[in-house]
Amino acid sequence: MSPIHAERVLAIGAGLSGLATARALSGRGLAVTVLEAKDRVAEPWRARHPALRLNIHRKFAGLPGQPAPRADGIYLKRDTVVRHLERYAAQLDAPIHFGTEVTEIVRVADGWQVTATTGVYRAAHIVIATGRESLPHIPDWPGRKTFEGELLHVGDLGDVSRFDGKRVLVVGAGNSGTDALNHLAAHRPKAVMVSVRNGPAIVPRSIFGYPIHGLARLFAALPVKVTDPAFKLTERLLLGDLRRHGLTSHPEGGSTRLLRDGVTFAIDDGFVAALKSGRFRIVPQIERLDGSRVVLNDGTSREVDVIIAATGYRTRLEPLLGHLGVLDENGRPIHAMGERDPDNPGLWFTGFKPIFTGFFDASGIAAKRIASGIEVDVAEASARRDNGGARARLVGRSSMRMRRPTAKDRRSPVARRITTNPHAGGSPARASKSRTEWMD
Repeated sequence: MSPIHAERVLAIGAGLSGLATARALSGRGLAVTVLEAKDRVAEPWRARHPALRLNIHRKFAGLPGQPAPRADGIYLKRDTVVRHLERYAAQLDAPIHFGTEVTEIVRVADGWQVTATTGVYRAAHIVIATGRESLPHIPDWPGRKTFEGELLHVGDLGDVSRFDGKRVLVVGAGNSGTDALNHLAAHRPKAVMVSVRNGPAIVPRSIFGYPIHGLARLFAALPVKVTDPAFKLTERLLLGDLRRHGLTSHPEGGSTRLLRDGVTFAIDDGFVAALKSGRFRIVPQIERLDGSRVVLNDGTSREVDVIIAATGYRTRLEPLLGHLGVLDENGRPIHAMGERDPDNPGLWFTGFKPIFTGFFDASGIAAKRIASGIEVDVAEASARRDNGGARARLVGRSSMRMRRPTAKDRRSPVARRITTNPHAGGSPARASKSRTEWMD
């Protein structure tokens, strides 16, 4: 059997949320070990397409104790994000065990037991920081195996220029889908079709030259009954009535969907112009795939070379935590941003809930919550141990004082060495475990 590694805190995942939490814990003097399935930091970022830039303002892209680099201007490039995370991990005062994939998490008497590919760990606290985008999801469309073109998830987009001259169908126009469409608009594909169920909450990257995400703190401070109609009005005034071009809007507001469902806003930077010019076209949803053709649910079909599925991700937490009742119907944590779970003490989550200011800022907020909560728990546990020991000593001394010398023992009470039984009145087995003390 693998040896058990005893830890005070385990953080599972060395992404931005796991690293931020580890730093917050070590900064309070709380020992933490980080387990990471990949072989190095920022592996998911390295896999994104090379032209990617963050959609969040640089001032919200810092990590606790490390501001975002300024060299890229307002929006960080992919490779800058990678270096940002590498530098943060290198300065971390906590070990990171790379190549360590967690396969099982169970509750035990003194906390949690984590089984990984490199061994078994026990800890009073575990922090799940594996992220919302752990597993790319592609729908299992009928005929998928017969499709003769290229089918890929938007997370594997790569260099967009390779789609020049091809007929491309993008499924989904949320944040990731619109980002892909923005990049396609800057290249020369033969045709681009966009299949959506409900249109996104879409806003321009900037308003009169000012980056809209720079106002994220303001948006977060306002109630959704204000921001929902405000964003719809912004879309209509600055982007026009997109229904005229086939792009419908979701019946619910963007703020509501962000805060309740974690659906982030789509940021336009070329997509809408391509749609209005006729370069891009909205088409119905996919019914099935058939060779080189995609059959749509209105009965029509299209010849397609490439399908880009911007159809979301799964957390991949159900196999590990589904038995604990800590996930919602979509497999996401109920207490998603460092909140304490009274039914599962010692189990914490971070990196699963988007907010207006973005995931980097959210990681710092959750890290502070988690570190504060664990610090309180450790202090309370220490106090209970100290109080328990003091009570045991007090009971022992009281027992000594109540005993009197027997007639057979004529030595002085001061010098008499006595044997006391801490379990007087108990079973013979327990009574045999006596202790020896000197009377005051």
